[in-house]
Amino acid sequence: MDSPHPLDRPIWSALTTRQAPLAVGDGRALRFHPDIALFAAATDQSAQAQAALAALVPAEGNIGLVEVDIPPTPPGLVQVSTALCDQRIAENGITARRNELVIEPLGNKDSAEMLALATLTKPGPFFVRTHELGRFVGVRIEGRLVAMAGERLQPTGLTEVSGVCTHPDHRGKGYAAALMAHVAQAILARGETPFLHSYSDNDGANALYERMGFALRRRVTFTVFARS
Repeated sequence: MDSPHPLDRPIWSALTTRQAPLAVGDGRALRFHPDIALFAAATDQSAQAQAALAALVPAEGNIGLVEVDIPPTPPGLVQVSTALCDQRIAENGITARRNELVIEPLGNKDSAEMLALATLTKPGPFFVRTHELGRFVGVRIEGRLVAMAGERLQPTGLTEVSGVCTHPDHRGKGYAAALMAHVAQAILARGETPFLHSYSDNDGANALYERMGFALRRRVTFTVFARS
């Protein structure tokens, strides 16, 4: 019998391998620190694991699960939302147009600007310490951060491209594609495989990802829970 693919449960795969130092919880359920990400996962659907998962939800916060199917609602929680997502992987390299952008690394000194840009553009869940998940890069125009992209989940041998966003005043200039390609090519150079998640109904973005070399691997669900 074949072993499960690590991307069938990407959050659990990441939190039990390379990103274990960022995990909160125990062997039954894990999540990223709430300042970093809302992503969580339980070892299985047993009552003990589901209770442990529910215990990881802050009083005023929530958790997000990425699973093949919609997961059961843990005790004491309510489902806030669920969405179908495309899980895409670039196993055969990246196709990118040549550009002359000045792409610079981003880090702790840029965290406030990164959070402000992500809050405005909503590329996905982004918090005050999300940039600690991996390497982030950006583009500045007249000193102002107008676009960025980075890394998120990191199961063994794989790294997710995420946090891709552009300020509304600077869209349509190819910044997002250039930054995605830059991040993905760096992942490939490390001997890892880039992947990403996108909402299945985002036809424009998915067409771009397909052209870049991110082929659809499978569809998964992103489900958010909060305390009832």
